[in-house]
Amino acid sequence: MRDTLVLNASFEPLSTVTLNRAVVLVLQDKAVVEQAHPDLRMRGAAVEIPAPRVIRLCRYVRVPFRRQAPWSRRGVLVRDRHRCAYCGGRATTVDHVVPRAQGGRDSWLNTVASCAEDNHRKADRTPEQAGMPLLREPFEPTPADAMLLAMGGRGDLDDLPDWLAVRAAA
Repeated sequence: MRDTLVLNASFEPLSTVTLNRAVVLVLQDKAVVEQAHPDLRMRGAAVEIPAPRVIRLCRYVRVPFRRQAPWSRRGVLVRDRHRCAYCGGRATTVDHVVPRAQGGRDSWLNTVASCAEDNHRKADRTPEQAGMPLLREPFEPTPADAMLLAMGGRGDLDDLPDWLAVRAAA
């Protein structure tokens, strides 16, 4: 499970890593802890450190420009905060706005989170054909926003620092 956010030296989000990898980066003095888990500490024979939730690299890493976040079903559910685009209830599936049977593709702008009942009811029709208007339009998150949303993907942006929670909620 990747539950630690890695920031560049300039505070730009780079990626998420496992807790173990984050601890190794901190112990090797390649990163510093910006935010720790409130009740979790990592202990070794001669060292004890807070378990990092957000770390920042000590040296700037140049990253090639990424134009778009890669699409995934999990990403769509996280982007839509597990809320159905048709009824607002708990979403467990992903629905294609333009169904695949009508040439719709797997993309950020053609998929929304949906509850199983609404997904089944809509079937292979468009929202207009099914008489099921979307509560909100799908959008394509930036790669950085997709990472921040994934950090709050458990539905609780309260765990993030204020400056990250504001960015993720936008």
